[in-house]
Amino acid sequence: MGQNSKVVTGKVTDATGEAIIGASVAVKGTTKGAGTDVNGNFKIEVPSNSTVLVVSFVGYDTQEIVVGNKTTLDIVLTSKENVLDEMVVIGYGTQKKSDLTGAVGAVKQEQLLERPAASLNQALSGRMSGVQVNTNSGRPGGRTTIRVRGFSSINSSNNPLYVVDGVMLPQNNQAQFSSAIDYINPNDIVSVEVLKDASSTAIYGARGANGVILVTTKKGKANESQVTYSSDFSVNTIGPNRPEVLNAKEYMAVEDLAWANMQKYDPVGWAAGRWAYLNPKLRRTDPRVFDAQGNPLYDTDWFKESTQTKLSQNHQLGFNGGNERTQYSFSLGYRDDQGLIKTSYMKRYAGRFTIDDQIKKWLKVGGTLAYNNQSENVVDINDAVARQIVEDFPFLPVQYADGTYANNRDFPFAEGTFSSVHRLMGRKYILNTQTTTGSLYSNITFAKGLEMKTVFGANIMTQENNQSTTRTLAIGEQGTASASNQKQTFWSLENFLTYNKTFNKIHAFTGLLGVSWQQTDFFNIAASVRGFATDYFGFNNLGAGSTLPAVGSGASRFAFNSYFGRINYSLSNKYLFTFTGRADGSSRFGENSKFAFFPSGAFAWKISEEEFMSKNTVISNLKLRTSYGLTGNSEIPSYSSLSLLSSNYATIYNDTRVSGTGISRLANPNLKWEKTAQADVGLEIGLFSNRVNIEADFYYRKTTDMLLDAPVPQTSGYSTIRRNVGSMQNKGFEFAVNTVNFNSAKFRWNTNFNISFNQNKVLSLATPSDIFNVGGPNFTNPTNIIRIGEPVGSFWGLTRLGVWSEAERDQAAKFTSYRNGLTILPGDIKYLDVNGDNAITDADRSIIGNGSPKFWGGFTNTWKYGNLDLTLELQYSYGNDVMMMNLHASEDRQALANSYKSVLNAWTPQNQNTMIAEIRDTRAGYVTNVDSWWIKDGSFLRGKNLLLGYTFPNSTTERLKLSRLRVYASAQNFFLLLKDKIVGDPEVTPTNQGDGNSAFSQGMIWHNYPKPTVYMLGLQLAF
Repeated sequence: MGQNSKVVTGKVTDATGEAIIGASVAVKGTTKGAGTDVNGNFKIEVPSNSTVLVVSFVGYDTQEIVVGNKTTLDIVLTSKENVLDEMVVIGYGTQKKSDLTGAVGAVKQEQLLERPAASLNQALSGRMSGVQVNTNSGRPGGRTTIRVRGFSSINSSNNPLYVVDGVMLPQNNQAQFSSAIDYINPNDIVSVEVLKDASSTAIYGARGANGVILVTTKKGKANESQVTYSSDFSVNTIGPNRPEVLNAKEYMAVEDLAWANMQKYDPVGWAAGRWAYLNPKLRRTDPRVFDAQGNPLYDTDWFKESTQTKLSQNHQLGFNGGNERTQYSFSLGYRDDQGLIKTSYMKRYAGRFTIDDQIKKWLKVGGTLAYNNQSENVVDINDAVARQIVEDFPFLPVQYADGTYANNRDFPFAEGTFSSVHRLMGRKYILNTQTTTGSLYSNITFAKGLEMKTVFGANIMTQENNQSTTRTLAIGEQGTASASNQKQTFWSLENFLTYNKTFNKIHAFTGLLGVSWQQTDFFNIAASVRGFATDYFGFNNLGAGSTLPAVGSGASRFAFNSYFGRINYSLSNKYLFTFTGRADGSSRFGENSKFAFFPSGAFAWKISEEEFMSKNTVISNLKLRTSYGLTGNSEIPSYSSLSLLSSNYATIYNDTRVSGTGISRLANPNLKWEKTAQADVGLEIGLFSNRVNIEADFYYRKTTDMLLDAPVPQTSGYSTIRRNVGSMQNKGFEFAVNTVNFNSAKFRWNTNFNISFNQNKVLSLATPSDIFNVGGPNFTNPTNIIRIGEPVGSFWGLTRLGVWSEAERDQAAKFTSYRNGLTILPGDIKYLDVNGDNAITDADRSIIGNGSPKFWGGFTNTWKYGNLDLTLELQYSYGNDVMMMNLHASEDRQALANSYKSVLNAWTPQNQNTMIAEIRDTRAGYVTNVDSWWIKDGSFLRGKNLLLGYTFPNSTTERLKLSRLRVYASAQNFFLLLKDKIVGDPEVTPTNQGDGNSAFSQGMIWHNYPKPTVYMLGLQLAF
């Protein structure tokens, strides 16, 4: 012991006097510490009487105690029930939660750590009301979308704006339906705030219509040097609700029946011998596959053969610390996710550095620099693999004895496709993404309460897309390869003054005034070739291709100039007022409409602060708030208001074809912003010293001046012009409750529940006519419709009544054929004839469903007993329809490829009460249409996460020279309960769709990457 050092003993208890086990007692500014034992007692050596002890425990307020002359301390920690004093990040500032006048949802680092995820979007699923998160693929990274309070546009983006440490990220979709936030390391994040109503989003003006998500990353803290390390290891296994397909024996029986039924469905062709060559006995002669009697030698499970159970790993290392003047943090991350489907993976290398320095009392500067390098092999760029897993013939092996791959095309007169495994091994789609995000700031204090902050931010994203296909897949082209590169560069410079002042103890004023400049530049270049002598080079040497390369490039730019301000006024800490305004100018809009102004106003009344509530022992917080304002949507293609030149013109001059350049689109100098007006009324209630916190909001959103293509007279030489002519509305209700059900030093039980309702309706379009082809893979008749008075993206199709019975033979024959001109027979699909004309046409189609739920939410319980913690997280959705488009290929057709087992319930003379048509070879005439049989109730309850953790006591960590050590095990997506029988997952969008129409494809199942069940082991430590 030193000359002035001494030993201090004591006890740590809660407010009821119960001992707190495992509380941390540390000497401030050092790594020296101790922990309380089973009786709450501790013993620690301190260097002097001026030593400050920091006492902390999860769920309790941290205390700092000066030792003084005492050698014994009795310390009482108070529970963190009052979340109202938490600071919440808002646009260009922070505010106490109790002082908010807008609707803001928050997720803290502790919650994100409960369910480790590859991207922030995945981690936010089910966390807060009003925010719908859909993870639409099981591939690494998840292809996740976020919608804040519904849709706000048809032709513009519906993505929220992400702001990371003050730097805005691109709102447009990136390659393969990803977003810019997917390339930010979620382990660097300490808090996420989602701004939902106009009062909170109007400060972002033209970019706030779809909500704003503010992300704050880790920073260093004064006198708290720390090294942290976390890792997790996981494996993917086949998740709930896998597709069930015919085995080899079942397929043979179905194929035999399909050929025999051709006699019924095409008697003329059968009699003429047209289908004799399809006799299964003549086709089952390949000795590599069948024995001498035509029996299959194999019964392959292609789902098993195409999937893998590989170890994934995630490692995160962090350093942070500093002194009163300078704080720093530095983190490194490595993630290797091995997908459920073979060859799919996602690898990420990440680094982040931050520094903050109080150079002078009046000047503080700092900066953040982050770099992420992510590489993926994407196997669900289209439906080829997932669809082929279902359709591969079960009687084929993966490979023949000579090592070549077996394919459906090897079986005579089958569909000419390649097997799923062959495609996985022969095709590469490597997506490499590098992102650099950085910011520099200075904060100058001119006087007490008056500060000016200047922030320069930049985000540079480069995506390389390298593809290759072997010669055994691209047979006619002798192999293909391509390479493309896209670079997106964003910079911003923002200056804003903030003034805080309290007058006469009852008037609190905060004023904000700022100016912003932003610019984004795009550039892309691509090349592709064919004709390779070997598969060795692929995209690594395009010069090895024998054809002339096809090349292309493009560039664009857009810029903003903005002026913004906000006033917050509080009277007696009871009556809160907020007024916000932002004027945005954008190069994307018409010459006459470059600028627009987006104002908002809000009021909140802290009823619990009134005198008449002072003696209420039940209600600890009661606040009523309301807001109204305008926000905009600027996410349209650059140059949309201008005429464009195109070289797709040609004429004949002197008997020679001459190409030319002309104007391909009419200009619209009046093109302006889409605007969303939103009204919100919210109520916040805290009960029993805020152990129960309830938050409810009603909102109404109306988007006007939507950008749509409106018709113009054909005499102009053009058919349409883009104008501001459409409108739609969203209205809804959000409810969230957080409770501390039980709280003591030994046991704590928390519950979080949220539910959201949203109703969307289209109010007006460019014309009264419907809009089709706005979602889905677009290989059938239209699947979606936008119609005035209905929700956007409603499912469109025929109504299937069942299958024609023998008793209805004469009635069926009266219908104009909808089966290749052949007579409609018992066993054919029976549709609703809406207009009674005995013909099934477009006039019989109607709205048959919608992919948006009536309500959705999450339910989480966390139990902590001593050093053990258990988390159970459920996700649910109700009232959302799904369109099972995969029934087109895997139930409506037979004998071309394999099918779902559901075809075993097809119509027969003995089984006429069914919805599935009688089995027949498709070449004898079959029917497939988008219809109501494809529509299922997609309501679900998902076991999102089950986690069991153990935090080692301080007695153990002290011996190991650690300050924290925790291990955990979890299972994610461990069950899925459905109302209707669905093949696959109801939370999905289809493959084979364009980027522009993906917003309205929610709930459309078309042979998707299956979602796995993930089993994980993790470790977290600090020293």
